[in-house]
Amino acid sequence: MPTRSAALDRVPVPALFVVSGLTQYLGAAIAVGLFAVAGAVEIGWLRVAASALLLLAWRRPWRRRWTRHDLAWVCVFGVALAAMNLAFYVAIDHLPLGTAVAIEFLGPVAVAAVTGSGWRERGAIAVAAVGVVLLAGVTIESGLPREDAVLGLAAIGVAAACWAAYILLGRRVAVAGSGVTSLAVAMTVGALVFAPFLAPAAVPVLGDWRYVVAVAGIALFSSVVPYALEQVILRRVSAATFSVLLALLPATAAAVGAVVLRQVPTVPELVGLALVSGAIAMTASRRGGRDGGSADDGEVPLDPPPA
Repeated sequence: MPTRSAALDRVPVPALFVVSGLTQYLGAAIAVGLFAVAGAVEIGWLRVAASALLLLAWRRPWRRRWTRHDLAWVCVFGVALAAMNLAFYVAIDHLPLGTAVAIEFLGPVAVAAVTGSGWRERGAIAVAAVGVVLLAGVTIESGLPREDAVLGLAAIGVAAACWAAYILLGRRVAVAGSGVTSLAVAMTVGALVFAPFLAPAAVPVLGDWRYVVAVAGIALFSSVVPYALEQVILRRVSAATFSVLLALLPATAAAVGAVVLRQVPTVPELVGLALVSGAIAMTASRRGGRDGGSADDGEVPLDPPPA
């Protein structure tokens, strides 16, 4: 009998990637609706904590024998993962979803530019920078209060830096094996580290069963499904088609924001999204565009955004 992991390995990477990206954005859109009930960072912590509980129940990581070395890396990965999500939630409380996702891509593009070689990687960071500057400028000059725009841009900058760390640490965890099980431990560590600061204000939200269902939905759509799929994808990254789909993710986020949150992008924002998407395609493409590559060859993959 083939295992579920083996079955997922037979699913084309682009299909896994699209499902991962769309579920993350759907979860983010649900979270935005809860920001009026509690602060964005508190909802972000509830998402991390609920995701940890779901992953622990699914993977039961205590059955695995852990070395101190492996556990240490998983713990560091968990802190970066939680910080990335908390910063992202603060950002989408102040910025349109599509804009936030596009600017956050500056983190992984920078990682690819630093770790890669050749004109594609070096040129991509310049193209992405132009797109990000355009998006940031449009945001500051938009109808948003200036304080919201500045806070949102600062938060998404932190999220981008954490995403860069997530890529490097996540790849290490993924290629070591038992990626989803390690993810359960990482989520738990991340939730516990930030619990003393955020739990007191976040837990009272769970007094209403409707919010409990919403938080569980956010955890399922934003973390459990996409991160589990990412652990499969991280072992199979690269391919021209994968790169194209990756480049479409900022536009996908903008589409979800427009349909679900009524955040319709302007023409300058669309230009910025196009530039960032082009930079992603440049850094994600491999010479020869071979299919079914492995992450073990030293290249750092660009993962779906942690919405």
